[in-house]
Formats: sequence, C-alpha cells, structure tokens
Amino acid sequence: MSRPASPVICLEFNELVPSLMDKFIAQGKLPHFQRLRDQSIVQVSDAEAEGEWLNPWVQWVTIHSGLSTQDHGIFRLADAHKLQSPAIWDVLSEQGQTVWICGSMNPWYRDNLKGHVLPDPWCQQVSPYPRGEFDAFYKFVQRNVQEYAASKVPVTKQDIARFLRFLVSHGFRLSSGMKIIRQLVREKTGNHRWRRASILDLLQYDIFEWYYKKHRPAFSTFFINSTAHYQHKFWRNMEPEAFTNQPSDAEQRDYARAIEFGYKQMDQIVGRVLKLDSQATIMLLTGLGQQPYTKMEATGGKRVFRLHGESVLSQKLDIPSPFRYEPIMADEFFLRFENEEDATAAANRLRAFELPSGKEAFTAQQAGKELICQCRCREVPASDALIRNTESGETVPFSDVFYRVDCIKSGYHHPDGIWWIRLPEREHRVVEQKVPLTSVAPTILDLLNVDQPQFMRGRSCLRGEDREPPVVPMSSQVESSAQPEMTL
Repeated sequence: MSRPASPVICLEFNELVPSLMDKFIAQGKLPHFQRLRDQSIVQVSDAEAEGEWLNPWVQWVTIHSGLSTQDHGIFRLADAHKLQSPAIWDVLSEQGQTVWICGSMNPWYRDNLKGHVLPDPWCQQVSPYPRGEFDAFYKFVQRNVQEYAASKVPVTKQDIARFLRFLVSHGFRLSSGMKIIRQLVREKTGNHRWRRASILDLLQYDIFEWYYKKHRPAFSTFFINSTAHYQHKFWRNMEPEAFTNQPSDAEQRDYARAIEFGYKQMDQIVGRVLKLDSQATIMLLTGLGQQPYTKMEATGGKRVFRLHGESVLSQKLDIPSPFRYEPIMADEFFLRFENEEDATAAANRLRAFELPSGKEAFTAQQAGKELICQCRCREVPASDALIRNTESGETVPFSDVFYRVDCIKSGYHHPDGIWWIRLPEREHRVVEQKVPLTSVAPTILDLLNVDQPQFMRGRSCLRGEDREPPVVPMSSQVESSAQPEMTL
C-alpha cells in the first residue's frame, strides 16, 4: 500500500476534562487549544466503563486495539503484552506504514514493527523498540516517575550524564534547558517540585519532534500524563467549595492554580504541534476525564501511602527472595517471583500484616508467579504506630515501611473525554452525541486508507450509517485475556 498523503498525529493527553478545557479556553488561557478546537471536528468520547474498569490503562488499550473492555479483558497496568490481538500500530506496520509510538500507556507490539516505540514509564514488561534505542532516556524517566513522591529518586550521576547526552543528541532545545534551570532555582525558594512533571513532558516532546522530523511516520502518538496527576492531587485546591475538608492557606498558595498550570503547559506543546506538519491530521484524545473525589470527606479524605522501597520487603517484612519489585501508580506494586510457591508464601505473609486500626495493611492478588499488591492505609497514624503480623505477633514501625504521598486525593475518573480531529481541510463542527472509544482505531485506519480488521466492532466516526464494517464472532479473530476479579 502506498503511503497516505496525510499522516496522523495522535496527541494523547491523559484525562483532560471537557468542561475544564471549555472554561480555560473561554478565559483566554489556552490559545493553541482554542485554535486546534476551532479547526476540528469536536466530540466528547465515552469510555463506557465504571469502577476499576475506568482506569486509564484499561481505556487506552481499548483505544489502541479497537476492542471494548469486555473483549480485550486487560485490567492491570502493564498487562497489555498478554493481549493476542494486534495494536493499531501493528495493523499499520503490516500494511507497510511507519509508526512512532511515544509514551502511549500500557502498550504492546509485535515483532518486526516498522517504526519506534517508547512505552509509558510505568511499563515493565514491554521494552522500547528498537532494542537499546531509548535506554538512557527511558530508564531515567522511569525511575523519576515511579518514585515521584520519594524524598530522593534512586538515580546516579552516571544515569544523569547518559540522560543528558541522549537529550542533546535527540532534539533537546535551549528553551527546554532554560526551563529546567528556572525550575531548579524555583525549587530553592518554595514548594515547586510538583512542577517537574510538566518539565518531563516538555523533554519528551523534544524527542518526539526530533524523531518525527527524521522519520516522517504515517502514524504517531504522543502521550503525557502530568495534568491528570495534578487533577488527582489538586482538584480540592482548584475548587475548594466542592469539598468538606478545606485546604490550608499554605496549600492554596502553592496549589490553587496547579491544574490551570498543567493545561497551560500542554497548550504550549499544542502550539509546537500545530507548526510541526501542516498536512497532518491532528487528533486530540484524552481517553477519559476526571471529577471531584468527595467519597471519603466524612473521614478526613483519602490519603495514599507507598512503600519506602524494595529493601523494605526483604529487610522489614521478611518477604522471601529473590523477587522483582515494580512500583505502579499510587499505592500499588508488582512482585514477580521465580516460582509459584514463593509467590504464594509472600502473598500469605503480606496479607497477615494489619494496620494500627486493625484493618489489613496489604492486599495481594496472585496470578501464578506474580502478585499485584496494594498498601491499604488511608488514615494518618500516630508517629509511633506499628503494623503487626497477626500470625507471628511480630511488629514493625509503620514509618519504617510506609511514607505518605503529600496530598489528599481530590480527583477521580469520569467516562467523558475529549476527542478532537483536525483534518487538513480544517473542517469545524461539533458532534452532539457522545462517541465510544471503540470508534477511535477504526477512524484512524479510515484516515490512513487501511481496511478495518473484522475483529474491531466499532465504526469510524467519519463514516455514515450505511458503511458499517461487518462483525464476526470474536473467537475467530482474537484471543481475549481472562477478566480478573476486581478486588482493589
């Protein structure tokens, strides 16, 4: 198949909220988003999910596979590699089209991909592609993101040197360097470390742009998550009237405009994208949105605690070695063992620990040699609090095991997301009806003149009702993953 005249660039800006976007645009704070919107087909996407199935690592698999959550069955972060169905970039690659997948969440890909893949920093089971291409950048970012709340991130001077060399040779801009310097100076004068997430977005965009200009892929994605992170932490500060537990004056000084800051930083990236390729179709996708989290206000709000690190498990909790520890978002972590017996022993031991309140300290869900675990503390304990093993009676200081993430949870997921499509013709219209995420992959294939695989049940939003693709039984097209019990 010949290369299409119009490449597709997917801006995957996780969990931006339609109503907040409209609000900030109306206030004149997002000129580049406004320009993109006014030249686009404007839609609200519907994740068609709730509860734990509404997590972004589930919904981005839907977007990238064209399969509903019921059909793909991927429930855990970094589990998409278990999916037998091809991702949209696999479909395109098999048709001879080049792809550039930059940061997409919970990715997977097949061998001999025609292009490049830089996975999201939470991904442990899928390596960047080609092998070794992004190691210096990816490993540094991964450690910073996974331990974002720790007082000290586990990176060496050698890690930093390799990271900087990669940046300089792959599109790093002087303006980005100046922002890093201003950020570091700002951190010396106040509580500004939280802004680092947006700096990482900017550095990743420098790399995205460099690879895009070099390879001119037919299809590319650029995923960033900083503003989703700000919304989870700082919605209370943006909209204190929605909450019972009010932020302090000091917190308002530091965080009242944190979410607005996130949207503004992404707006600057959109401005650069609009200059990148005048003939490209630009698609803005957020996957889902957010809303205020008020469910635990009566008990002081939901607090999140994380492990101090891998050594806590072996040295404080006596979890049998060897194992591989992989922190995930918020308070979850993976443990991967060499055999199922060790995994079972570790799960039983973790489940035996209880908090000072008498509630369980951990959940541990086992799948063969793997555990997915969660720290279950939701309230701030006394400074001398202990956790106790109910089987052996032994105790461990709470503060030796856990540290508290600094803010009370303030935002949580909502199924409505943003989906704008700016065609080269700059057609603008507003679609009133919400569009399911299963329509995204068929729409991208439609834009790139590639036939839709029959296992995709959705329909391109650019097609009329009379052009619906045929549907065949899923069992003949794709092997779905088993759906796990929702225990978290």
